[in-house]
Amino acid sequence: MADDKTLRSTQDASKISLSEDYEVAYWTKKFDVTPDELREAVKTVGNGAHAVEEHLKR
Repeated sequence: MADDKTLRSTQDASKISLSEDYEVAYWTKKFDVTPDELREAVKTVGNGAHAVEEHLKR
């Protein structure tokens, strides 16, 4: 089944996908960070939303 790009949250809210612009927009707004900060956090701790959130809080 294809992703419905009109949804406001991610299909799997436990993972962050940097390959979809709408997901990057969702997570940057949720965590109040820039796309570059989000990409760096995912690069550092992986794409798990909880791990990224904890990393960004530091």
